Amino acid sequence: MEIQERKMKVQKRQSVVLVPYPFQGHLTPMLQLGSILHSQGFSVVVAHTEFNAPDYSNHPEFVFHSMNDGLQGRDMSMPSIENMHDLNENCKAPLKNYLVRMMEDDGDELACIVYDNGMFFVDDVVTQLRIPSIVLRAFSATYLHSMLTILQKPDKYLPFEDSQLLDPLPELHPLRFKDIPFPVIDNTVPEPILEFCRAMSDIGSSVATIWNTMEDLENSLLLRVQEHYKVPFFPIGPLHKMAPSTSSTSLLEEDDSCIEWLDRQAPNSVFYVSLGSLVKIDDKELIETAWGLANSEQPFLWVVRPGSVSGFQWTEALPEVFEEMIGERGRIVKWAPQKQVLSHPAANFRRPTSERAVSKPNIQGWPGIGGDREIGYRENSKKTHVK
Repeated sequence: MEIQERKMKVQKRQSVVLVPYPFQGHLTPMLQLGSILHSQGFSVVVAHTEFNAPDYSNHPEFVFHSMNDGLQGRDMSMPSIENMHDLNENCKAPLKNYLVRMMEDDGDELACIVYDNGMFFVDDVVTQLRIPSIVLRAFSATYLHSMLTILQKPDKYLPFEDSQLLDPLPELHPLRFKDIPFPVIDNTVPEPILEFCRAMSDIGSSVATIWNTMEDLENSLLLRVQEHYKVPFFPIGPLHKMAPSTSSTSLLEEDDSCIEWLDRQAPNSVFYVSLGSLVKIDDKELIETAWGLANSEQPFLWVVRPGSVSGFQWTEALPEVFEEMIGERGRIVKWAPQKQVLSHPAANFRRPTSERAVSKPNIQGWPGIGGDREIGYRENSKKTHVK
């Protein structure tokens, strides 16, 4: 009997529970981190919200646990601060109950919790249960540094005048007032948004931070931010290059036919334009982008997410003559397998609209231009110099 018990103990693996923030740019790096941990012998449990739940079939190596987030029936096309606060509050009890059952079960040993900084409720749970935790930062140190600088002295920056838009932000060169890394309303940032960002930037009792960035790219800012938090930093990105799994992490159905179209294009010839997973534009910007691509006389792959153009289902606002003009030179899809597109030899240039997206072209070794629709893009694109 004693020998059997000893064998059972030896066979136990350490498990890690991952708690992703339920948006594409956060879910993807968390699942990629899970793939890395699984390849190192850990059992991986993904505790996720019902909203934007990952596709279990793409990750048979993981155990999934769905948490009741209380968001059913709400419009989540553009999530509000109130919804995100409610999500954090509503998930506390479900996660705590699940972790208690895990610890009581005679299964794998629970090593730690890794949670996205947007799921800051996790700190309350792990503190109560005395479980070590690590924060995953899905964005750049540049973005967090600019956010922390303003949060520490908001009166120094807010509110500001229209005449200051092009003035430099104190201590944040080369950013200007128009680049403030928060949603700005009437030249200031509402207090509920500042409070939410303070909660997101607080690591609580976490013992370390994992970053989806590279030391070579952000060494000086990582050191400065580490002075603030005083815990070990692990900048192990880019996670999409490090993860052994090639499984899709997309919340939307990917149109693989665009890869066949790319295969027919000359090397380094295709502009890649993506509106991202959250960004919304109006029909005017859609049409301006369309004519810009048409007049470029270059092949292009353009991702326009359904519902991303206000008042339209997809691309109905485009003039009929546009498709006739571009013919086979351009391809418009609803969603693309981005990792494959970025590494394709035909892809040469892209216009990303998110902070995380700005760094990906540089990692693949080709240039990109940042759009201005998602918080964080400005900080990354201005401090990531591409030529």
